[in-house]
Amino acid sequence: MRLNNSKVLSLIGLATKAGKAVSGEFLTEKSIRSGKAHIVLAAADASENTKKKFRNMCSYHQVPIFFLENKETLGKAMGKEARALLAVQDENLAAAIKEKMEA
Repeated sequence: MRLNNSKVLSLIGLATKAGKAVSGEFLTEKSIRSGKAHIVLAAADASENTKKKFRNMCSYHQVPIFFLENKETLGKAMGKEARALLAVQDENLAAAIKEKMEA
């Protein structure tokens, strides 16, 4: 996972610049429930309640969820401050991220 992380982070940056990524608990939840989210990325250091809530929600709505190191890494990839959650709303970028995460 460590090897492909820089590629995943650059894809997150690309999705953000393209306006195809939303972050934060509220917007991520809205994106999942509306069917716009194709993949959810969460920080491994997010609270256990948050991780459980989004694991269950993603499972129910059949959206893949992956965990990255920490909030700072996730935020930096988006060019923002620390973020615990983000959803990618572009099918192709989400597929590319999923491929890198599973490699």
